[in-house]
Amino acid sequence: MTSEYANPDILVDGEWLESHLDDPNIRIVDCDMFDSYQRAHIKGAVGIKVHHYIKHPKYPDSPTDYPWVAEPDVAKQLFQDMGIGDETTVVSYDSNGSLWAARFWWVLNYYGHSNAKVLNGGWKKWFSEGRLISIEPPESVEVTFNPRVNTDLICTLDYGKSKISNKDTIFLDVRSDGEWEGTNSRGNRKSGRVPGAIHLEWTNFITRDSHHTIKTSDELHEILQSAGVTPEKEIITY
Repeated sequence: MTSEYANPDILVDGEWLESHLDDPNIRIVDCDMFDSYQRAHIKGAVGIKVHHYIKHPKYPDSPTDYPWVAEPDVAKQLFQDMGIGDETTVVSYDSNGSLWAARFWWVLNYYGHSNAKVLNGGWKKWFSEGRLISIEPPESVEVTFNPRVNTDLICTLDYGKSKISNKDTIFLDVRSDGEWEGTNSRGNRKSGRVPGAIHLEWTNFITRDSHHTIKTSDELHEILQSAGVTPEKEIITY
């Protein structure tokens, strides 16, 4: 754990995680693609065979998989198969600046599971520190996961549209520069951005070194404040 952050309990470092590798109530989740997980992963980690981005049943012809969160019954089975129950402490990580690990953390919170953390620096920092890795999957465990949807974490399309041009609401666009500029559609039917949005690509929030850890609370505050993203406003991210 570290005191450099406003909510330090959300992040763990390698030293903390290594000391808890044998804790039966902790499930480590490798959020990279499954073939990467199979090549090597943190000792005791479980991989994601069916990624947490799946096609929404109402939109089977969507050109992309990533926008949708699994339906509650699907999420329940996925999490249980991974050994994540209602009482499990979950630590997620990836090799891409915690982009996917943070998303997995969010999905767990969306389904009411707040006992979730992200490994700061992820796989790259863990590996560079010479900590324990494996090619073996963890032992399966019998658990029960009861999804409890927290709708407060979702901005619906209608709600978002109603907030455009609202002086008390800020749309924060954290996509890549290409998506913001409209030069990279990523397979979407249209390119563009929400009118009046502020753009800060998500990579601004992680360090530029090889470990890609989350920047400190003071650094994040300065970045957001300079861009006009202030705490008295309602912030809608996308």
